[in-house]
Amino acid sequence: MRAPTGQQFSLSGTVDGKQLRATITEVAAGLRELVFDGVDLVEPFPEEARPAKAQGIVLAPWGGRVARGDWQLDGKRQQLAITERDLGNASHGLLRFAPYRVLEHTDSKVVLQATIHAQTGFPFLLDTSVTYELTDDGLLVTHEAVNVGTERAPWSCGAHPYLSVGDTPAERLTLTVPAARVFNAEGLIPTEETLVDAMDATAPDLRGGRRLAELDIDHNYSGLELEDGVVTSSLIDDTGRGAELWQDSAFPFAVVFTPRDFPAAVGPKHVAAVEPMSAPANALNSGTGLVWLEPGERWVGHWGIDPVGF
Repeated sequence: MRAPTGQQFSLSGTVDGKQLRATITEVAAGLRELVFDGVDLVEPFPEEARPAKAQGIVLAPWGGRVARGDWQLDGKRQQLAITERDLGNASHGLLRFAPYRVLEHTDSKVVLQATIHAQTGFPFLLDTSVTYELTDDGLLVTHEAVNVGTERAPWSCGAHPYLSVGDTPAERLTLTVPAARVFNAEGLIPTEETLVDAMDATAPDLRGGRRLAELDIDHNYSGLELEDGVVTSSLIDDTGRGAELWQDSAFPFAVVFTPRDFPAAVGPKHVAAVEPMSAPANALNSGTGLVWLEPGERWVGHWGIDPVGF
C-alpha cells in the first residue's frame, strides 16, 4: 500500500551519543516523526495515516488563514479557494496537499522542493524548498523561497509541529513561549495586537511556563524575545526532559495551539503545537509580517527542535 503522504524520507544521527531519527514526508514536506533515545519529540503519525490537524506540515505561501479567502492586490480583489468550510477561510497555504521533489537525500539530510504556480487568487510564481538536517544539537529546518516570476510577490510561511515528550500526560508537562504580545481574534482571524498581560484569561502569558493541562488556546503570539539571535520555546516534563523549539528572526511570530482532542494513536490527547511563523494569520490582508519579493529575490528562514534534559 502506498502511504497517503507519499514517499517517506528517513534521517538518522546522534546527539550526545544517543540516536536521533526523523521521518519526512513527500506530501507537504511534513515532519512525521522526530525520536530521540526512543522518546517522541513531536507527535507522530503512522505511515498509513494522514496528518491530523495539520500535523507537521509546511505552511506556504501563508500560514494560518486568509479571511474568507479574500484579499486585495493593487486594488483588485483576489479570491482564494475556501479550504476551511466551517469558518469560510483559506487555510494553511497552497502546499498542504502538494508533493515535493527530492533534490538531495543523505543519511542525515533531505532537501525537498515545490513550485507554487500562478493560480486563482495567487497569480505568482515561486520556487520553494525545505531542508531537514540532523545536527549534533538536534533537527535543523531551513525554508527558502525565490520569486521566479516577473512581478513582485507576497510571501510568508510557517510550520506546524506538535511538540511531545513521549507519552507524558499534559498534567506533567510545562509549556514555555517567550512572547510579550498576542493578537486578539475573531473566528481565528487576528485583529488588534495587545500585551499578554491584558489577555491572560484567553491567551495566557507563557513566558514563565504554564502547565499544558491548564491551556486551551489557539492564538497568534508576537513580541518574541530573541536571545543570541533566536527565540526558544519548550515543552518540558517534571524530570526536566523535553523538546526545545527555536526559531530565528525570519520567524518573528508563533501560533500556540493546544487542542484537547488530538487524535493520537492511544486515543484523544491534550497536545501543544508551537508553530514558527514569518507572519501572523491573515497577513495577505493586514500586511503584518508580509514580505514582498522582487523578481529573483530570495527569502531564507530557520527553525529547529533540540532534545534537552536527557
